Amino acid sequence: MPADDSSAVTDFYDRLATRYDLLATAPLVRGWREMAAEALGLAPGDTVVEMGCGTGANLPYLRERVGSEGYVVGIDLTSGMLAQARRRVERAGWDNVHLVRGDATRPPVEGVDAVLGSFVVGLLDDPGTAVDGWLDILNEGGRVAILEAGRSDRLVAAPLNLAFRVFVRFSSPGGWARVASPAKELDRRIDAAQEVLTARTIDRRSETAALGLVQVASGRLPVQ
Repeated sequence: MPADDSSAVTDFYDRLATRYDLLATAPLVRGWREMAAEALGLAPGDTVVEMGCGTGANLPYLRERVGSEGYVVGIDLTSGMLAQARRRVERAGWDNVHLVRGDATRPPVEGVDAVLGSFVVGLLDDPGTAVDGWLDILNEGGRVAILEAGRSDRLVAAPLNLAFRVFVRFSSPGGWARVASPAKELDRRIDAAQEVLTARTIDRRSETAALGLVQVASGRLPVQ
């Protein structure tokens, strides 16, 4: 992601951190997050990293699955989002959940059991390369899951697609104002991320929700 686009994204989400957390923890969205955490196949004692952890809405689901003996690492570039996430961790009293200000395209970790990216690949200029990097930091047999919202190909979802296009147009960071169709660009970035996942993983799974607008794609790194 170019530096100016990265700055636009972080500034945008810094301003929206509190309101974003209300949306991120809405009852409907919780089910999607549960689905993504389940797709990782985590076990007690595992180490899982979330790229673009935002306000930490996924942390409870990840921490529940790795238990007190595992580790959860949340990475985000936006200080306002991380401040919300830290408050969530402190309230819960988790001493094995660590938050790091960092770039999802250059993760400062390695040797982990699972990686989750939720609603983040659509913000990356080169999501395919980013997912390549996520797979590179996995232990053999580790899993990556990508949770994203995009336009559905189901006929019944046509009204929702229209609403989704409007939502994306008005909720995108300022840098996306230059994009003719933010919804189409979002779809392109999701496809690019999933193509890398398909090329490099086995035991791939895909689940959908909200009439196909929400999808969790996951795969496991082969054991050499």
